[in-house]
Amino acid sequence: MAEAADFQGTSPSPARRWLRRTGAVLAGTPLLTGLLQLPAASPAEAATPAAPRAASDDGSVAVSVDSLTPGAPAEGDTVTVSGTVTNKGKKTVTDASVGLRVGSLLDTRSSIDTVAKNSDDIGSPVGAEIDDKYTEKFSKLTPGVSQPYTISVPADELDLGQDGVYDLSVTLTGETSDQPWEQTLGVRHTFLPWQPDEADTKTKTTFMWPLISTVHMTAETGSDEEQTPVFHDDELADEISPGGRLDRMVTLGKDLDVTWVIDPDLLASVEAMTTRYEIPGENADDKNAVGGHQAVAKRWLTEVQKAVADKEVVALPFGDPDLASLAHHGTSVTGSLRHLKEATDVAAGTVESILHVTASTDFAWPVEGAVDPSIIKVSTSAGADKVITRGDTFEGGRDLTYTPTAPRPIGGGTTAVVADARLSTVFDGDMTRASASTQAVQRFLAQSLTLALQTDRPRSVVIAPQRTPSAAQAQTMAEAIGALQDSTWSQPQDLTAAAKSKPDPDAGTEVPPASAYPKSLRKQELPRSAFEQIARTQDKLDRFKVILSNPSRVVTPFGRALNRGMAASWRGRPAEAAIYRSGVETYLDTLSSQVRLIEKSDTKLSGRSATIPVTVQNNLVQGVEHLVLRLTSTNPTRLEIDGNAYEEQPIAVSGGHSQSVKFTTNANANGRATVVAQLYTQDGRPYGQPVTFDVKVTEITATVMLVIGGGVLLLVLAGFRMYTQRKRAAARQAEEREQENAADAADADAGDAKNPEASERRPTQESAPDTPEDAPEQPSDPAPDTAPESADPSGTGERVDR
Repeated sequence: MAEAADFQGTSPSPARRWLRRTGAVLAGTPLLTGLLQLPAASPAEAATPAAPRAASDDGSVAVSVDSLTPGAPAEGDTVTVSGTVTNKGKKTVTDASVGLRVGSLLDTRSSIDTVAKNSDDIGSPVGAEIDDKYTEKFSKLTPGVSQPYTISVPADELDLGQDGVYDLSVTLTGETSDQPWEQTLGVRHTFLPWQPDEADTKTKTTFMWPLISTVHMTAETGSDEEQTPVFHDDELADEISPGGRLDRMVTLGKDLDVTWVIDPDLLASVEAMTTRYEIPGENADDKNAVGGHQAVAKRWLTEVQKAVADKEVVALPFGDPDLASLAHHGTSVTGSLRHLKEATDVAAGTVESILHVTASTDFAWPVEGAVDPSIIKVSTSAGADKVITRGDTFEGGRDLTYTPTAPRPIGGGTTAVVADARLSTVFDGDMTRASASTQAVQRFLAQSLTLALQTDRPRSVVIAPQRTPSAAQAQTMAEAIGALQDSTWSQPQDLTAAAKSKPDPDAGTEVPPASAYPKSLRKQELPRSAFEQIARTQDKLDRFKVILSNPSRVVTPFGRALNRGMAASWRGRPAEAAIYRSGVETYLDTLSSQVRLIEKSDTKLSGRSATIPVTVQNNLVQGVEHLVLRLTSTNPTRLEIDGNAYEEQPIAVSGGHSQSVKFTTNANANGRATVVAQLYTQDGRPYGQPVTFDVKVTEITATVMLVIGGGVLLLVLAGFRMYTQRKRAAARQAEEREQENAADAADADAGDAKNPEASERRPTQESAPDTPEDAPEQPSDPAPDTAPESADPSGTGERVDR
């Protein structure tokens, strides 16, 4: 982006500036005359004629600026600078003095960068020291010892001229035993923005305040009615606890005019903690393992609701997917863009249900604002029409002497909102040290004022900081934003308003080519294999959900887990990302395997037809339906299933139950036939593993039946002949007995005539002996009832029902 090398813009007080410039010219005329008569001097020497010599080494005393208030002083203010000086050398420093020096005006943004890069270089130019009464003296500085200092100077004593940014240096001078003369032993350069009067045209500044975390929730949930969520760690509880990173973001942000940029996954995860949650591998008796942070989660969500109540909220797609990875590696995998669409569709609803505000989903935010045509295409594929980019990866425009306004129309109804790179990256790095934090704040204010003074054009500037600032970085950002909002050259603006502001006709609108995408960012992207695994898991989920009586118990947690699997927070953590995605897929496989066929042993079929039972087991909490069980004979010429090669029957099994299904079979020949049982979904896709078993057919053949039939017929004929013969013999015997009886009767009658009492003692012919009570059963008697059918898996050599 082009710099304003020598252009500063007009002052908000023209009369006052004219007086200052006139005075400077009049005062400089004699000096200029004298300089023309002397050898040329270097700019540094000319700027600091009274400065002491610099030490021959790189500086034996470290100077820090831990506080500078106010960051942007106005007339009548008192500037207070405090910090420490530390003797890093081996010699004691005597007659030490800490003083302030106001250097030259830094009239370009690049000159500010140069000073910041060399902030502790004692060889860099410094201005003349302010009055000796605004110094702090030390009789000696012992090696390795730090001494604090505080210097307060009225702003009027700093002799600041025109509006702009000045190089403010804190220097330590002193002597050592081997160099007994006054010399500069340490320096720290910082920045002093100066614009005491309100600007006629203020820069409209948008600061994005990101509320984003890493992935914490898994796809796993409990089997209870509430579906207790499972977290893979408890780090989120630390972040939202008092003093934690996210707690500081909310506490600091609520008092700032910022646009909140929120990942809905963070809100959903914290809301899941408000009831009960579990952590795998933790002791179940540990209160933290079973949701000991409910109160912390509820308090944090309440604070977020208060903080965003009257602010603009932008919702990122659920899980904050890595748009660049998706564009470079995911679009070639079928179904990848589907996940981005789903993540976008649930974003606004999630934010509204938890925070009770309406969030915008019109913005896409690629990692570090780096884009190319493929990233723009993917970013807008789910409905967003504004892409947040950054100035260091987006062309600013040709021959511009100023930073153009943020929105750039790039075609197709899409707007690139170009965030300012310098303002967006100034808070990177370690901000735990007070000196680093103070320097970042002053550099931020200096860049903002210099940008504002480049032109009188009205402009909208957007600041997109790092996605997950640390607590110290958040504190520094808040201090800088607070100082900027109190400044005379800037006013806050929402992100939506910035995107709708009038574009600069001279600003560049060409999207950088793919070759310009930073290599350092490309190395951190999710690989193609990640999207292939996500697609494979989605395919398994699609097959699983169609059999469930209540699919939402599975679809929702797994759908959100797949969104998390492509989160931008996985950058730089490929091993952890792979473990997470594999965990999601493995858990889905475990659930799917809970609906299965019970293994069967070989079966014996001892008749022409029989029924074969097959058992389906459902170990899920909910019922399954829309399943079809197919039993197929691999040799239908030997064994048919209901007269065909296979038969299908619909299946519905309640949760925690099993169901046996019987199939009718017909045997056509003896031998062994292989049978395959397989579950299918109603759309014809196989579900689960098949069960294969053999059926041994032992049917009686037709020839054997003829032989047996002939034998039976011979037995019947033989029996009939024997019956006829016995009947004839019995008739002859009866005739002979009748004849004998007649003769006996004649003899008896003759005897009775002689003895009448003997006839009364003789029994009659109708009497017969009684039948014994315990006579044996006959083969034709009915058999006893059989035992009820067992539901257990079949045993070896199972005989099926005939």
